[in-house]
Amino acid sequence: MTKPASQKSSTDSRVSGEDGRRILRRDPRPHLFRPISFRSVETRNRIMLSPMCQYSAVDGMANDWHLVHLGARAVGGAGIVCTEAVHVAPHGRITQHDLGLWNDDQRDALARIARFVSAQGAVPAIQLGHAGRKASVGRPWEGSGPVAPEDGGWETVSCSDLPYAAAWPAPRTLDEDGIRTEIEALAQATRRAREAGFRILEIHAAHGYLIHQFYSPVSNSRDDAYGGSFENRIRFLLQSLDAVRREWPDDLPLFLRLSVTDWVEDGWNVDDTIRLVRILKERGDVDLVDCSSGGNDPRQSIPIHPGYQVPLAQKVREATGMATAAVGLLNAPDLAESIIANGSADLVLLGRGLMADPHWPLRAANSLRAADVSWPVQYERSNIF
Repeated sequence: MTKPASQKSSTDSRVSGEDGRRILRRDPRPHLFRPISFRSVETRNRIMLSPMCQYSAVDGMANDWHLVHLGARAVGGAGIVCTEAVHVAPHGRITQHDLGLWNDDQRDALARIARFVSAQGAVPAIQLGHAGRKASVGRPWEGSGPVAPEDGGWETVSCSDLPYAAAWPAPRTLDEDGIRTEIEALAQATRRAREAGFRILEIHAAHGYLIHQFYSPVSNSRDDAYGGSFENRIRFLLQSLDAVRREWPDDLPLFLRLSVTDWVEDGWNVDDTIRLVRILKERGDVDLVDCSSGGNDPRQSIPIHPGYQVPLAQKVREATGMATAAVGLLNAPDLAESIIANGSADLVLLGRGLMADPHWPLRAANSLRAADVSWPVQYERSNIF
């Protein structure tokens, strides 16, 4: 007869969680499926749909494709369902087929999606962005190269007149009036996001887009108050956050996606990010840093493998005390669980994994033997595989 736990010898070789037959029982409450709160918002688990452009909008308007795409991930069990990058001005779009939020019709189309996502138990989130010098390009299946104005493209803007790559057009340098105009566009888009019913707002300041162009020395050659020193290069970001917080309620969380490193010599690096995040932590307006990387220089050399960016999220979290999200090929449930359980990050973001399988969270819950995760009643009959 197996001795009760209280009577086990101190020399008993069984580890905690094993029974008398050496069967290890998994924790019925995996860390991945424990709720987490940011300000007034609580999510049902630690899984967030990473913003993934669909290149399927017309004049910036969300349509049935976006409703079904985002709605399916809410039905599939994600805790946070985030839109793709939604652009604050027409000239800030990556392609002419991207979502926008510069008018009220766009707001109302997105509000329909936010309502549906909420009704499925997920938290609706929106990412706002501006592509800067990386705007006006073709869709991936069309080559992703620059599109000239005569072919339906437009003039791009940036902090400097440095093109992203050889053969790309030089952007127009924003003067201080232009900077104020772009920040005001972000503020107005934030207001519309609030009115549409989103509960989490993420600012896209990564992947070589406009805010990243300002803070990285690779793309910023200014010699005024927005260039040169570290303090000057982060000014545009901090002013953008000021404008956002004027329109975004104090009780709702604000996330920030950063490229933690440019993966380029003499570019933005992990130490720069830690220095910045300490400033953000002191300010108190950002609740989580979404730790991505790269995208600002074609010379980048990135070691791609599952979890390749997890150490970035862990370093930022440990050095600053800021909540972080890990992203990048995290499609194995045990990998995602280990990231949360080991304190490497507070959320895991899945893009391609959730695109491939809208029900990844429900399947992960089965894989991890989560006891309290229910399938939608409409789909209960399918939970047999």
